[in-house]
Amino acid sequence: MAERLGLVENFLSCYVCSETFRDPVSLSCNHNFCSSCLQKFWEQTKNKNCPICKRKSSNDRPDVNFTLKEFADSFAGRQKSGSSETEKREKKLTVQRVVCTVCDFPHQQSHKVVPVEEAVSDLKKHLKSDLKSLQDKRNKYKQVEKTYNEVIQYSKKQLLSTERQIRAEFNKLHQFLKEEEESRLAALREEEEQKGRTISREMKMIEEQISSLSDSISAVEKELEKDSVPFLSSYKDTQSRARAQSSVSDPQLVSGALIDVAKHLGNLSFRVWEKMKEKVHFSPVILDPNTAHPHLYLSDDLTSVIRRDTRQQLPDNPERNTYSTSVFGSEGFSSGKHSWEVEVGDHPAWNLGLIKESAERKGTRFPSPKYGLWCLVHRSGEYTNGDGQTVTVKKSLERTRVQLDYDRGEVSFYDPEDMTHIYTHRDTFTEKLFPFFYIEKAGDARTSDIKICQTEI
Repeated sequence: MAERLGLVENFLSCYVCSETFRDPVSLSCNHNFCSSCLQKFWEQTKNKNCPICKRKSSNDRPDVNFTLKEFADSFAGRQKSGSSETEKREKKLTVQRVVCTVCDFPHQQSHKVVPVEEAVSDLKKHLKSDLKSLQDKRNKYKQVEKTYNEVIQYSKKQLLSTERQIRAEFNKLHQFLKEEEESRLAALREEEEQKGRTISREMKMIEEQISSLSDSISAVEKELEKDSVPFLSSYKDTQSRARAQSSVSDPQLVSGALIDVAKHLGNLSFRVWEKMKEKVHFSPVILDPNTAHPHLYLSDDLTSVIRRDTRQQLPDNPERNTYSTSVFGSEGFSSGKHSWEVEVGDHPAWNLGLIKESAERKGTRFPSPKYGLWCLVHRSGEYTNGDGQTVTVKKSLERTRVQLDYDRGEVSFYDPEDMTHIYTHRDTFTEKLFPFFYIEKAGDARTSDIKICQTEI
């Protein structure tokens, strides 16, 4: 009862003076004030606005609300004279009779009046509905908060995994460069040793000739010191030996005795890069792990995908496919010509092609242009296009080529073995298209884990 009286007292209190209304007046906005309080407020503020809602009053001298005045005077008088049991019953009837359901204020002219209990019950229903909306809104925010926490935790795993793979790739490159460096240094040392042996051999021949010539010179010099008769007896032999030695060809330096520096340093980086190209692999399409369904597992180099029964704990980020077991390429196309090949092996159920960026990722999606997919569908040996029409192939496809001509609005499929045309879908593209891969669960355990691989054209 005290709460009810407090509610009525609040209704009957002036906003300006906080006392029970004296000569209350009602503004067009349905707010009530003591007549004198309102006039003083207007004098102080120098405008005619409502003290509560600030709406401008259309009446400079509003009339006294006699119904409200009677109720306020009655209420104030009972408060002063005490509360007998009879007065309490009358007050209860008064309170129950004059609460308005439209404005929640004491009775206003032209408004319907209902008992307080009925009004409170109705208002609580409305408030409970508002409470339910607030709770639902909070739950949505909590779900987004939960997803963000999952994203934070998964991002840490991605960081460590990606760092590990980057280091592994660079270790391969470092190993290749180290081996290439050692190989080229070894070639340099081999050339130096080979040319050193050649020069040593030439030097040995030179030394032998010098020794032989020195012996001949000594013999001639001794011959010149002999007396006449001995000289004449050995002259011809000495002259023959001297002339024979003199007829030997003059020594020549061997060409190419120096190390071929140009061979070792010329375009060194380019030649190493060319050799490196033979060791590395290029894929025209890279899969985006952030779009992969939790049942799909991607290879470390993001060029192949496999479906498994175990569902990964992945955050439900907006890009992820959570209904269809599919994955998108990491880069989309909005112009030009593009092509790539997909190795499907003997997997019995798959779709591949292109999908528009805004296609549904969380709900039902059929392999049809109506749903933004232009693809080739394979189910247990049968092939259909995106319109559900059967297409003929010479033999079961183990590899498929996808070609996109965005500007002409064409998506084509071929057997890359002999480039046999399978079918072409023509349409008008208005947004970015992404390579698309779907793998259905296979009943045969032998083929359930067959990879779908992208390879260089």
